[in-house]
Amino acid sequence: MKIQLKYIFLILLLGTMFSCTDYLDKESDTELTMDMVFTDKDRMESMLAYVYSGIPDPTWGSLNRTGWGVMGDDWTPSERWQQWGWDAIPKITGNWNTATPWAGGYWGDLPKRIRTANILRANVVPIEGTTITAQEVEYIQAECRFLQAYYYSLFVNCYGVCPFQPDYIAPTNGSTEELLTGPVPYDEIIEWCDNEMLEASKILPASYTQAIKYGRVTSVMCLAARARMLLFAASPLVNGNPDYANFTDTEGTPLFNSSYDQNKWTKALEAHRLLIQEAEAAGHELYKMYNDDGSIDAFASTAWVHARTYADGNKEILFARPQNQTEFDRHISPYGAGGNGGLGMTQSVVDAFFMDNGLSPILGYENGDKTKPIINPESGYTESGFSTNDDVRNTDNWNWYDGQEKVAAKAGTFNMYVNREPRFYNAILWNERYYIWDRRNVDFYQYGKDNNYTHDAPQNGYLGLKRKHPNSDSKNGSWQYRPGIVYRLAEAYLSYCEILNEVSPGNQEILTYLNLIRERAGIPQYATSQQDGYIAVNLTDQDEMRELIRRERRVELCGEGVRYDDLRRWKEAEDVLDGDFYGMNFSGTDKSDDPSNPKAFFVRTQYQKRVYQKKYYWFPIYQDEIDKNPNLVQSPYWTESE
Repeated sequence: MKIQLKYIFLILLLGTMFSCTDYLDKESDTELTMDMVFTDKDRMESMLAYVYSGIPDPTWGSLNRTGWGVMGDDWTPSERWQQWGWDAIPKITGNWNTATPWAGGYWGDLPKRIRTANILRANVVPIEGTTITAQEVEYIQAECRFLQAYYYSLFVNCYGVCPFQPDYIAPTNGSTEELLTGPVPYDEIIEWCDNEMLEASKILPASYTQAIKYGRVTSVMCLAARARMLLFAASPLVNGNPDYANFTDTEGTPLFNSSYDQNKWTKALEAHRLLIQEAEAAGHELYKMYNDDGSIDAFASTAWVHARTYADGNKEILFARPQNQTEFDRHISPYGAGGNGGLGMTQSVVDAFFMDNGLSPILGYENGDKTKPIINPESGYTESGFSTNDDVRNTDNWNWYDGQEKVAAKAGTFNMYVNREPRFYNAILWNERYYIWDRRNVDFYQYGKDNNYTHDAPQNGYLGLKRKHPNSDSKNGSWQYRPGIVYRLAEAYLSYCEILNEVSPGNQEILTYLNLIRERAGIPQYATSQQDGYIAVNLTDQDEMRELIRRERRVELCGEGVRYDDLRRWKEAEDVLDGDFYGMNFSGTDKSDDPSNPKAFFVRTQYQKRVYQKKYYWFPIYQDEIDKNPNLVQSPYWTESE
């Protein structure tokens, strides 16, 4: 018997699907009944693929599509790339409003995935003679359960609140009252998502043995997404923020709880503790490579963690999107070596990395002036002059960017880039650094080989390297597969440290997990007393530890799309993302650090002015949606003129 045709339009969407894994790469039909879909393995799996297709691409998509990577203070693309769909660019300069298009498309796309997941959960059945067994049906239902919650968590992370009908499948002939619903309070949505993710994790396996299932939802993936969501919900932006005390729905119901709730931190702590426990029990661990002497090769470890797959031994991955995106590597490769050459990293990222001795080089800026860094005299950092010797390190597996084994920076390097920690050398491509695929130093001087003085050049004197596959050869157009890592164990450890410091200041576990990150990074660890090879810290000083944890998080997770949410949830975006951004001198032609020489390249130079207002913490709802639905309310502060 045919099912009502009101659902068929969903199946027609299958033509826009992507393939989560090889088995999901199916064709759609044009005239289908629900019976035909759920008794046919290929069609049912195509529907499942459509549900999965809403998971944002954590590498290229966070830059070019959702913009989360660009809207923080890590990545900096050429502004003229806006004409090729980089619609995050006008947002960082404050040039957007309630009618501005956004390629992320959460408002229009996520509800479709949620609804399709709901239909799939309600109708999927075992298919005799196929791999769709009763066990597989249970897994598919749990996967859809998680994905519904995950998409709602993305929705509220973007808009703050949204219409919320998790178990309701709106018919195409539904009444206006059924379809035009208003927003639901933030905490109510988070509580539902929390429960759904946790319950799905109890059904799904921690991993799959079949390679064809790579990218399918696991119990660990559920717990990772849940933990990240609860950390955001516990943070100052949405936990006791008085700015939203008067933000209500059309009937006057408050949409954010403006009273601080310490229990939110406790709940986030328990979620992270469970995540770490279950992840480690399933064999997840920080990815490490070793030197011949048995020591950790920090240079190789922090490069390959972003390139190796789970099947290749990278057990640090907790949540991955399997699709490869070679455009990312192309955009961070120099123009003269076959790349697009305009995706750089900001000076503030360069400043953030530690020195090889584990100390921060820069403690702040005089009166907020980024051209006047406050240098930490104990760090050994200087940004004047050029090195006279090679910067030699202990690494047996890493020589991709130096051109000579064990050399992190050759003699003649601007001293700003010398004696920095290993992670720095896997994140930043500076002027005159050796580029192994072209067997030469990069040339970012004005009209140099890698600076044609257009949009396809490093606008602030740097290109990024973070997440680039070490074997992607831009010169010969050989781009290697790299997993799209959404969440890795290092983030869980750092988040756990942050939450412990809020819930249980002085807890020794803070140093335990913080030091796991620093050990892999190849820099001295922290201790509560003066010890050889360690850095003494005051564990009981909550403010000091909060700063140390945030610094470590900035460095370890830079360029991974996490920073923007961190600045938002800490309520620091208004300060950090508003104002002048700096780099080296894009117009420089001289190898000089003389600030009185306008042609000196190695001088802190303002290249962009960014704008961040209080309203930007949440995306605006498109005005035409507000016009169509009288029950909606515009995101906070977007109705005010500034």
